[in-house]
Formats: sequence, structure tokens, C-alpha cells
Amino acid sequence: MSISVNLTSEYEVILVSITVPRITVIQQRRRELARSAPPGGDPGARPEPRQVPAVPLSGEAEPLRLPAAPCPGSPPGTAPPQQPPQPRRGLRLSAPAAIQVTVRDALNQALDEELERDERVFLLGEEVAQYDGAYKISRGLWKKYGDKRVIDTPISEMGFAGIAVGAAMAGLRPVCEFMTFNFSMQAIDQVINSAAKTCYMSAGSIAVPIVFRGPNGAAAGVAAQHSQCFAAWYGHCPGLKVVSPWSSEDAKGLLKASIRDDNPVVMLESELLYSVPFEMSEQAQSKEFVIPIGKAKIEKPGTHVTLVAHSRPVGHCLEAAAVLSKEGVECEVINLRTIRPMDIETVEASVVKTNHLVTVEGGWPQFGVGAEICARIMEGPAFNYLDAPAVRVTGADVPMPYAKILEDNSLPQVKDIVFAVKKALNI
Repeated sequence: MSISVNLTSEYEVILVSITVPRITVIQQRRRELARSAPPGGDPGARPEPRQVPAVPLSGEAEPLRLPAAPCPGSPPGTAPPQQPPQPRRGLRLSAPAAIQVTVRDALNQALDEELERDERVFLLGEEVAQYDGAYKISRGLWKKYGDKRVIDTPISEMGFAGIAVGAAMAGLRPVCEFMTFNFSMQAIDQVINSAAKTCYMSAGSIAVPIVFRGPNGAAAGVAAQHSQCFAAWYGHCPGLKVVSPWSSEDAKGLLKASIRDDNPVVMLESELLYSVPFEMSEQAQSKEFVIPIGKAKIEKPGTHVTLVAHSRPVGHCLEAAAVLSKEGVECEVINLRTIRPMDIETVEASVVKTNHLVTVEGGWPQFGVGAEICARIMEGPAFNYLDAPAVRVTGADVPMPYAKILEDNSLPQVKDIVFAVKKALNI
């Protein structure tokens, strides 16, 4: 097919016709060449190609500029007014998209980086090697580091916890994984009497640099014997450091700091957060990124009430803060990160500003983390700034039920936090 074009003026292009048969087009083209050929020239010779101005190869191509139409009312032949040259648009680089990393992958990165960094670090526990871990936290590490660095153990928590404590006393840095911290009760003698007290009983001559880690607290449908929170249990014991991460950055930074610490550290993770993705900053992607143990983080600033939580309830507090913000209540949300030693200074500074306090945790109410926070606030200078009694939001004071609806009502929900805040503010 061929398109025939007629130019009627400098600014107008009219489509004349579309010819279909190929032979007709060729014959018509030959007749045109014969008429336009110079005297003595070859009718079949090709015409000289039209010269096209070159386009610069570097930088941006010059924009196509059509001749401007003359101003209405101007005499014929008058040149149109010259427009000032437009500045060329520069290349605008947008910020890279935030990297989303699940808590599972953050823990895996931390273990991988510390195993690579220090030959004294090794991981042991049930199914951590060939099966890649019950929750796939140690995925790929056995293939990379071998049997001596990633060790499968029998189902005997007291046995492999004792092996890990002895290895730490001998100068290694074991990471002891419990499939769930409910099973750590089988090894609690090793955790408390052997790991936590040895440095004190040896007058500081024997360090026990060990990390006990695994999922803690309620999961989903695992009933009473697999759903309890051990934050208050281990936070009660001198000689231990206890950390409880919420986000992926928390998980990676706290695990790396725990492995490098010369004291026994209990790291209480949440099974329900393993598959949750969080934004991870460029700084947190560094192999040297650590979060100091004993330092809380303000996840959301506010002016009316202070919400203090650790682990999964931090997310509930942020959701409740978003709901209350629509009603004009601005909550300051503090992620404790560390249970022992507790960063009570950050909580006190927030209470001085907001004059109200609500604590949130998934554990039982009696002798819990929230009870300790309330007692420390009452004993300190921030007590004089409270305009109302502190309010605790906790798990129900019962063994965890198996039924889904009863399980949900045994754990703090967003509506419970909203109710507690309104109670504290008397609204």
C-alpha cells in the first residue's frame, strides 16, 4: 500500500488517497519520474536524497520546532514574534523504593553475617541444619558453613542447652535455638543457674557469651502449653539480658548485638511476625549494623498519651494510634526493644511530655512487664507529671484457650488499646 500526500500550504497537510494495487503504484511512480527527469537524464535514475539536519548524539535531542503562525491582524510578510528559548528539562532522579524484608529474612541475614564474621560463632538446635530450621530462619546456612557450624541436635533441650553453655564458657559464641520458648522450660536450669549466674559466681573470670533465641508468646491455635510469654520470666533474672524485637530492623540489629555481647542474652521473637515484611533502611542493610541493647525506640511521636509495648503489640499500638488520631488524640508509641536492661529513661521523658501512660503486652498481668514499667514510673520523677493513673493492657489471666474466638479475646486487640487510652484520658 502507498499513501499519496499533497502539500497545500506551509502549515497544512491533506491526505489525498491510499492506492492499493502494487503494480499501479509502480507504473504511476515511473510516469512521475519520466516527467520530472532533466533533459538527457535517465528516467529510471533515483533522485538525490533529501538532506536531513543531523541530530546531536550526546545529551537530549533538540525538540522539534514548527514555524510559528503570524499574529492575527499583522500585515502579510511580517515575521512572527520570537519566543524566548525554553530551558531544557534536566534529568530528575527519584529516590529508590524502600526495601521490604521479612523478619525471617532479617534474622537469616544476621546469622549469616555473624557466622561469616567470627569463626567462634555457631548455631545449634532442633532441625536447624538439614531442614533449614522449623521456621526457615537458618535457611541455607548448613549448606554454606557445614556440620561444625550449624548443628542438628536431638529433642533434648536440657542436653543441647548445656552443651551450648559449656561451649560459651570455653570461648565459643553459640546461638542456641529453641523451637519455641515454651520448650526452654526443659532447659531453664541451664539458662538461669549455668548461664546467667556463672559470671557473677566466678567474680567475672568466666564469661558466657551465648544467645538463646526462638519464638515466644502466642502463635495461632497452639493452646495453653505453647502460647505463654516469657518476657517477665527471664526479665526477672539478674545476669541475663533480654531483648524482644518487633520489626525486621529490630530483629537483625538486636540479634547481631546479642551475638557480639559477652553476656548471655535471651532473644524473644514472635512466630506471627516471621512472615511480615518491614521497610529496612540502607543503614540496616550494612553488615556492621547493630542496635544497642538497652535502648528503646520512639516509633511514633505524640503529645497526649504514651503507649509502651514490645514485640507484636507494638504494631497493635500503631494501629490504635492511627484510629485515635482521627479523633484528635495523638499517641506517642514506644517500642521497648529490650526488656532487661529496660530503657526507663525514654519512657519517663515521654510521660513528662504526655502526662498519661498505657502499657501493652501479650503476657499475663501479674508481675508482668507492664507492672514493672508502672512501678518504675511511680518510683521516679515522672510520677509527678501523671494526670491520671497508668493503665495496663495485657493478656487474659488464664491459660490460653484453643478455640479461635476465645484465643482472640485472651490477647490484647486494637479495640482494647483504644478503650484503655480513652479511659486514661477520661474521654
